[in-house]
Amino acid sequence: MKREYHHWFSPRLERDMEFLVFGHAGAKVLVFPTRDGRFYEYENLRIVDSLADKINAGHMQLYCLDSIDHESFYCFWCQPGDRIKRHMQFEDYVLNEILPFIALKNPHPCLISHGCSLGAYHAANIAFRHPHLFKKLVAFSGRFDLTLEVECFKDLFEGHYNDDIYFHTPTHFLPNLTCESQLAAIRALDITLVIGRADPFLQNNHDLSHILTQKQVPHRLYEWDGRAHQGHSWRRMAPLYL
Repeated sequence: MKREYHHWFSPRLERDMEFLVFGHAGAKVLVFPTRDGRFYEYENLRIVDSLADKINAGHMQLYCLDSIDHESFYCFWCQPGDRIKRHMQFEDYVLNEILPFIALKNPHPCLISHGCSLGAYHAANIAFRHPHLFKKLVAFSGRFDLTLEVECFKDLFEGHYNDDIYFHTPTHFLPNLTCESQLAAIRALDITLVIGRADPFLQNNHDLSHILTQKQVPHRLYEWDGRAHQGHSWRRMAPLYL
C-alpha cells in the first residue's frame, strides 16, 4: 500500500500541520480523527488495514488529517468565543489548504467526508456547510451538537452561544436552512450515519436524522449493538459503509 507523509506550516493556523495519505487512486476520503486522535490514529486503530483491499485496488485514497481540538473545543483555559474561532480557522485550513492539495493530487470527482466520534462532527459539519464540495458523508459514533450535556459530556462552550456556534452546529442551523441551492447540494450527498444503541449520543443522531427527513434529505441511519464507540467497531464499520 502506498503511504505518504506530508506536513507544512499553515499560515491560517500559524503552526505546523501533518497528515498521511494512503493509496494511489480512487475516491478521496477526508478522514478527521477523534478528539484525542492525531493524523496517525486511523492507521494505529488498524482501520486502514480493514480498508486495504479497496485502497490497494485503487478504489479509494485516504487523507488522514491532524487535529487541533485541544486548541479549540477542548481548550478550556480560553474563552468559549475563542474556542469556536479557533475551530473556524481549522475549517479555513481544510478548505483552503488541504482540499486544494487533494484536488491537485487526485482528479477523481468523488470526495468523501468521514470521521469517528468528534471526527464525525467535523466530517458532518463541513459537509453540511459546504455540500457542493463533497459527494458523500460517512459519520461513525458522531456528536452533532457540542452544546449538549449528556452523561459525562458537557457543553463545550459552557453556556456561551453566538452566531458562530449556531452556524457550526448541524442540528441547530439545518432546521432553519432555506437556501435552495445549499439544500439541493445536501440532498445530493450520499449520507450514512452509524451509531451504537448504547452510545450517549444516540438521540442526537436520531434528532439529526429527523431534521434531514424534514428537509427531504435522503440518508441512512444504522444502529449497532452496544456502545460501538471504539476502534474494534469502527474497523468493522469502515469496509461496510465507506
